[in-house]
Amino acid sequence: MFDIGASELLVIVVVAILVIGPKDMPAAMRAAGRWIGKMRRMSNHFRAGVDEMVRQAEMEDMEKKWADRNAEIMAKYPKGSDEEGGAAPVTPEQLLGEDMEPLAASGKAPDADAAAEAAIARAAPQKAPEHGGSPAVEDEPGLPLDTPPAPPKKGE
Repeated sequence: MFDIGASELLVIVVVAILVIGPKDMPAAMRAAGRWIGKMRRMSNHFRAGVDEMVRQAEMEDMEKKWADRNAEIMAKYPKGSDEEGGAAPVTPEQLLGEDMEPLAASGKAPDADAAAEAAIARAAPQKAPEHGGSPAVEDEPGLPLDTPPAPPKKGE
């Protein structure tokens, strides 16, 4: 800010000790600190005020541009329709396609019971095949804790 180097600061401290004296130096430093704090607060307050004025001016410019553009659009399309076809404004309901209509309104409502049963069948858990129950599983090695297969009987 003031570009004070170490040598200039040392000269200021030595002069202050000689002029003020070592006894009154703490009180003088406190007073100087208070004055510096007040100056910083005032400069921050001033800077914030200037920034707010700049923001307000920018907002006024943007609002003026938006108002001019809105007036231009309203002059070009006074009824909200295009100039060529002269069609009425489109409502949100007219934007929905046939596939977006509710099923009950389109007359394509499926049987509720059949749909529920199909959903339950899809969600039902499938039972895993038991070990040793099917021929494909017999070829697989058993788990360490599985019971060993029964030994074949003598005579069979």
